[in-house]
Amino acid sequence: MTSSFSNLSLAEPLARAVAEMGYETMTPIQEQAIPVVLQGRDVMGAAQTGTGKTAAFALPLLQRMMKHENASTSPARHPVRALVLLPTRELAVQVAEQVKLYAKHTNLTSAVVFGGMDMKPQTLELKKGVEVLVATPGRLLDHIEAKNTVLNQVEYVVLDEADRMLDIGFLPDLQRILSYLPKQRITLLFSATFSPEIKRLAASFLQDPVTIEVARSNATASTVEQHFYSVGADDKRRALHQILKARGLKQAFVFVNSKLGCAKLARSLEREGLKTTALHGDKSQDERLKALESFKSGEVDLLVCTDVAARGLDIKDVPAVFNFDVPFNAEDYVHRIGRTGRAGASGLAVSFVASSDQRLVLDIEKLIKTKIELEPLEFEEDTPRISEQGRINDGRRMYRQNDSDDGQGQGRAPEARPPREPAERRERREYTPHRQPAAVRDPFFDRPYEPGAPAPSLPSWEASSKADAPRNGTSANIKPRKKVAALFKSA
Repeated sequence: MTSSFSNLSLAEPLARAVAEMGYETMTPIQEQAIPVVLQGRDVMGAAQTGTGKTAAFALPLLQRMMKHENASTSPARHPVRALVLLPTRELAVQVAEQVKLYAKHTNLTSAVVFGGMDMKPQTLELKKGVEVLVATPGRLLDHIEAKNTVLNQVEYVVLDEADRMLDIGFLPDLQRILSYLPKQRITLLFSATFSPEIKRLAASFLQDPVTIEVARSNATASTVEQHFYSVGADDKRRALHQILKARGLKQAFVFVNSKLGCAKLARSLEREGLKTTALHGDKSQDERLKALESFKSGEVDLLVCTDVAARGLDIKDVPAVFNFDVPFNAEDYVHRIGRTGRAGASGLAVSFVASSDQRLVLDIEKLIKTKIELEPLEFEEDTPRISEQGRINDGRRMYRQNDSDDGQGQGRAPEARPPREPAERRERREYTPHRQPAAVRDPFFDRPYEPGAPAPSLPSWEASSKADAPRNGTSANIKPRKKVAALFKSA
């Protein structure tokens, strides 16, 4: 084995693309996985996030597929030969972009399909023929049922971030997809963590796999500086402001546990003068892609996100990750802080721990097998306290941040108030209680009682009925029976 890409004996188009991307030395997962995949063996690989797993499976698969390369425009000459399955849309787009960069000097074509957008453009691309198909499981099944793609010539299958796919319930979809594939194939399974469920999945889908584990399971990168600060729930935004200022951080991920909390925090930080965007599952695909692009290009300083962005996103040179909320699942902590300190770079991971998060911190401590010490955070005097309504309290006055019309995020000074009356003058002034005005009385109710005329013994309607009543005692309202001649006389 060698640690240099130049000694891999890749095909000239692939070697040229790798050189243009600046790849020189392989990471441990690449150094161990690439030769095994080139031999045609199944692989079960585990590595920390940010260690180059995409290149570890993409480069050897493209190398093996070079024998099928052709310049024909016929879709029949470009069947799907490699299928890469991923749990999230963002990760699928990212892997597809990497595959295109690796294969840009070849005639091997690739495409990506995922949910959250119209199927028609994806269908048109599939109809042209693609050798490498990157997909999320749900949308791939939609295309299979619509007969937009055929998978009977697939030779290679990659299950990337397999533990995440199991967490969000993709196992039935995976079983259905694999039933459409040929039994004779090479299957590669990559995951940041190895759980018993992952091992059972590998046993059912892989044939005599080579296990590659370049780091201790569930370990965090040694280049990431980790801090756990004991902070009250109401002081988390204040602590975020202070650490950003003290460390001089230009960009950072800010993770929260809920979609609603993500949207609210992003709005609050935006009002407080920070360039912020939100990324969570309720946003449309276009909004999610725009948020990622603005963060990658540096237009946005903070990316407030849920765990949808915790897996596999490769954004270079992000210096810090903030766990505004401690994750409910301890394994998500490993993935979150893996967004910084990628490929050997240094990074900072800060977690704000409230009093109700003690149990979650213990779970993280057990998982990473490292003693966690909660650190107190002393706020500087010039760090304003920010209320839940986005108001800044500097100890003398309170005003709403970013409320001015200049658009520069400067707070509006409080309006001038008239001076208060001196206390001595207020004490000398006689206090006059407020009295309710007297109600106006009706004179009718003040008159003495006057008896009226005696009431009749019977009401008028009953008296008239008594007068008109017949002597036989029947009521006047009852009509007498008519006399009719009898046909038969009674005996």
